[in-house]
Amino acid sequence: MALELKVLPDPAGVAAAVADRFLQRIVAAQGRGETPHVALTGGSIAEAVHREIARKASLRAPAHDIAWDRVVFWWGDERFVPPDSPDRNARDARACFLDVVGAHHVHEIPSSAEAADPAASAAAYGEQLRGSGAGEFDLVMLGMGPDGHVASLFPGFPQLDVDDIAVPVTGSPKPPPERVSLTFGALNRARAVWFLVTGDGKAEAVRRALADDGDVHDTPARGIQVADTTWFLDAAAASKL
Repeated sequence: MALELKVLPDPAGVAAAVADRFLQRIVAAQGRGETPHVALTGGSIAEAVHREIARKASLRAPAHDIAWDRVVFWWGDERFVPPDSPDRNARDARACFLDVVGAHHVHEIPSSAEAADPAASAAAYGEQLRGSGAGEFDLVMLGMGPDGHVASLFPGFPQLDVDDIAVPVTGSPKPPPERVSLTFGALNRARAVWFLVTGDGKAEAVRRALADDGDVHDTPARGIQVADTTWFLDAAAASKL
């Protein structure tokens, strides 16, 4: 794996670095005539990244000249709650990024208003991905919890061993308890994966995720096996490396 570590001083530095590289990557993909498919993540650092992308895009610099109607957005996981719930990853991403730049092709994981239960939501989302014709993501962005979870794949949960596209999650150790997540199989069908991790509370999980040895059932982040993987860390999150 071509693993890259980028350690920035603080979360603001992480957000700026990720936003710059994101815009460069999308411009390059569209310059090759491609329609990039991107899987977004949630959380506080993701929100900061989304705001920074939207801010930089609004400057309309030639280097950031993106046709947003030719970028397709997905999510690595979502909370199974009503569409207007503040717990929805998509709600925040739309408000501070996607609606701001005018993204049109946004595939949300079905909410509790659109599916009977997390299993139905996961099945519908899997069908969306199967029918998209993308084959793989150009980019998957992931956060990581202090327990080493990624998307909604938690330590010791059976979803870690499921061979499918999307899976329902119930009894999540992190509220809300009902979620839908892409599996390792789906997340690993990517040209590149970027981890966005900040805070000293995640430093031990970062150490375990990047150690030479370890079990994916203890630290799910180890299940991401994409050749082009970059970890964007602030100094606190990198403090135990």
